[in-house]
Order: sequence, then structure tokens, then C-alpha cells
Amino acid sequence: MNPTQLSETVYVYGQIRPSDVETLKERGFGTIICNRPDGEDFNQPTADEIKAVAEAAGMRFFFVPYNPSAPSPTMVEDFGKALDEAQGLVLAYCRSGNRSARLWQASGER
Repeated sequence: MNPTQLSETVYVYGQIRPSDVETLKERGFGTIICNRPDGEDFNQPTADEIKAVAEAAGMRFFFVPYNPSAPSPTMVEDFGKALDEAQGLVLAYCRSGNRSARLWQASGER
């Protein structure tokens, strides 16, 4: 796992699995932001599955789905709030990391 660093604290990556959460925790990540809507791909873990493992590990989790064909009018604001409430390093993920990077840019590159 080699996330792309966008700032001192924010990284982006493609889809993660529940089994990745412990590695993220060990690497100093304290917050996970899921930008991938549930059900995009067959066998994709749901946001709730990742959330359960993250919270059990003492991490913060936020679900800010970014559906390119039907974007939410509040997703940029919601992403910014998640960054404001984050603890430790932040990993934002989607299918490839691109949508997460775009949301970070739109939120003012915090």
C-alpha cells in the first residue's frame, strides 16, 4: 500500500479493504474518509464494513460519497468538515484516489 501524499496530513488511495485498516493505523493514520459510493463494483467492501473496523481500531471514519453522475451539493462542504474533525493522518479513498484528490482540492487543500 503506497498512498499518494497531498499535504502534510492528507493522503489519497484507491479502494481499501477491512484488512488494510490495521496497517493504516500502524502507519499513523487516524482518519479514513470514504469517497466511493457503495455498490460501484462487485465485491467492493461497503463503507459500513470499513467503518466498523476503523472505529474498532480507534480511528475516525467519514462517508462522503462522490458519485460523478449525481454529485451531492454538499459533498465539498462535508469533505471539508471531515478534514476539520480528523485526527492524525487522513486517508481518503475512492476507486483510484482521483475523486478523493479532487474533493481535497475543492475543499481548499486543507
